Amino acid sequence: MTDKQSDIAAHNTAVIIVAAGKGLRAASSGSAGNTPKQYRIVGKENILSQCVMQFSSCDEISSIVVVIGADDHDRFHEAGIDTSCVLVTKGGATRQASVLAGLDKLAEARAKPDFVLIHDAARPFVGADMIRLTIESIAKHGTALPVLPLSDTIKQVSGHGVVEQTPDRSKLFAAQTPQGFVFSEILAAHRKAAREPSVTFTDDASIAEWAGISVHTIDGDPRNFKITTPDDFVRAEMQLGMSKPMETRTGQGFDVHRFTSGDHVILGGVKIPHDKALSGHSDADVLLHAITDALYGAIADGDIGAHFPPSDPQWKGADSSVFLEDAVTRVRNRGGEITFLDATILCETPKIGPHRDKIRNRIAEMTGVAVERIAVKATTTEQLGFTGRREGIAAMALATIRLSVEN
Repeated sequence: MTDKQSDIAAHNTAVIIVAAGKGLRAASSGSAGNTPKQYRIVGKENILSQCVMQFSSCDEISSIVVVIGADDHDRFHEAGIDTSCVLVTKGGATRQASVLAGLDKLAEARAKPDFVLIHDAARPFVGADMIRLTIESIAKHGTALPVLPLSDTIKQVSGHGVVEQTPDRSKLFAAQTPQGFVFSEILAAHRKAAREPSVTFTDDASIAEWAGISVHTIDGDPRNFKITTPDDFVRAEMQLGMSKPMETRTGQGFDVHRFTSGDHVILGGVKIPHDKALSGHSDADVLLHAITDALYGAIADGDIGAHFPPSDPQWKGADSSVFLEDAVTRVRNRGGEITFLDATILCETPKIGPHRDKIRNRIAEMTGVAVERIAVKATTTEQLGFTGRREGIAAMALATIRLSVEN
């Protein structure tokens, strides 16, 4: 045993894995719907399981606390994590509150740790070397913060979109986890920060700095990246050597429905009061029809008329969400991922603006695509054509998907 190994072994080191987030920026990827990213499968295991295994396989780690969301008890147990090797506690409304919950859980233990590592569950590729390097730094300096140098030039921009200054890139680094501390010191710092609700922090090193603890940096690892967006899942599978060649496809859809007597129209699944209704075999949701056909087009799989013929009485008055959900299922059954939806409504009336956000949120619910990846616009035709004469409404849509080349 080397001197370094002996020094590390002399200390009781715990790790807190923070897994209480909702992972909203990754929610549009694949068929997982609104499943938090830490419970998503990458390769053959879910992200959280992989993260736990990285630490449980290290002899230097004496205990593991996993902090989960208040509503994620069932998800955690379905993840198949060996609960005999971890402690589980519920997190708070923020990452800061969740970390404190994990620290408090360790403080209740009969044998409190000397050192603690705090790690984000969304970084499943942390390696044994990084874990050991972090513990070595705590033993030597009292803290450890893995960092990576920035390759891009950084600009500080005002709220009006004007560059204010260009910071010196040589002094700027991207922080990673695990971040390591003397347990008693970071526990005291977190408890102090919790008594100051006007002060918030994005990582534990920031809390340590605020509390007057000197934070020592170590070399980070580019492979230890944080899974945040749908594209990061592709990168993760590439890192595991399991990704398949993907291609980007775009499909377009167009639909028209005439006005008839009534007191509302349905657009994007939202009922909008109006002095007329739209005529159609189903609920005549012209917007959902256009988006549905755009998705069918992206996988070259016919159109609404082919899958739901108007001659079939079972679709009389049907909710158009049925059509959209079928198209979404067909895309995902082929291993596809919907990355963006862009739609335009053409009409003189009703006014779409007041209902735009509600429509976008409703489409997000039906498709499992993040609302930030759904665009809904409206325009008139300057009183030209049938829409200009207020005889009906038209809608156009584009759907962008990623699809495995083999499919």
